[in-house]
Amino acid sequence: MPGSKEIRTKIRSVQNTRKITKAMEMVAASKMKKAQERMRAARPYGEKIRNVAAHLSHANPEYRHPFLVARDTVQRIGIIVITTDKGLCGGLNTNVLRLALAKMKEWEAQGEQFDICAFGNKGLGFMQRMGGNIVSHVVGLGDKPHMDKLIGAIKVMLDGYMQDRFDRVMLFYTKFINTMKQEAVMEQLLPLSGEALGVPVGAWDYIYEPEAKTVLDQILMRYVETLVYQAASENMASEQSARMVAMKAASDNAGNVIDELTLIYNKTRQASITKELSEIVGGAAAV
Repeated sequence: MPGSKEIRTKIRSVQNTRKITKAMEMVAASKMKKAQERMRAARPYGEKIRNVAAHLSHANPEYRHPFLVARDTVQRIGIIVITTDKGLCGGLNTNVLRLALAKMKEWEAQGEQFDICAFGNKGLGFMQRMGGNIVSHVVGLGDKPHMDKLIGAIKVMLDGYMQDRFDRVMLFYTKFINTMKQEAVMEQLLPLSGEALGVPVGAWDYIYEPEAKTVLDQILMRYVETLVYQAASENMASEQSARMVAMKAASDNAGNVIDELTLIYNKTRQASITKELSEIVGGAAAV
C-alpha cells in the first residue's frame, strides 16, 4: 500500500487537474453560448437563399446550371470533412471521422476514388495518416467561422466539380441538435438535389437581368458557400457543447477520485497511528 506522502501528492495532483477541467468547462460554456447565437443568426439567410435556389432548380430557364445536373456515372468523389482544431471534446471528431471512413470504404469497394478537403487539424491529421489524397485544407479556424478563410478550400472543390474532376461532392460535419446531443451527418453538396433544396410553393420563374447564366452562376455559388459556412458554424457550436460536457464529466470524475484517495489516506493514517500506539503499549508492558 502506498504511504501517506504518496497519497497526499496524488490528491494534490488530482485537485490541480480538477481546477483545470473546471476552468475549461466554464470557458466552453461561455463560448458555446456565443457559437449558438452565431449559428442561429446564420440560419435565416441560409433558409432564404435555399428558397431562392429551390425556385431556380424547379424553374425552366434557358440555362441549366452544372450544379443542378446529376452525372450519369460516378467515378470520383470530392469529400469535405469538417472537424475541430483542438481535442478534449469527447467523441465529436471520432464520430464524424468514423462515418467518413465507413463511406470511403464503401465507395472504394464500388471502384470509386475520392479527393479530400479537410477543415480542422483533427480531420487533416487523420486523413494524412490514412493516406488520403488531400487537395485543400484549412486549419486554425478559431472560435468563429470566417468566410474569407473557408472560401479558398471551397473553391478548389467547386472548380473540381465544374472541370469534371469530381462527379459528386459530399460534406461531413457534426450537426448541433442541443447542448447534450450532436450528430455526425453526411450531406450531398453537389449536384444540388431537389430533396435538399425543398419544393417551392407554386410554380413560377424569375426575370433575369442581365441574363440567366450570370445570375445563376452567382446565386448557386453563394448558396453552396452558405451551406459550408453553416456546416462550419454547426460544427463549432457542437464542439463547445461537447467540450463543456466532457470537461464537466472530467471534473466530476476527479471529485470522485479525490474522495476515494482521501478515504484511503485516512485509513492509512489511522493504521499508522494504531501501529504506533500498539508499539508504545507493547514497550510499556515489557518494561
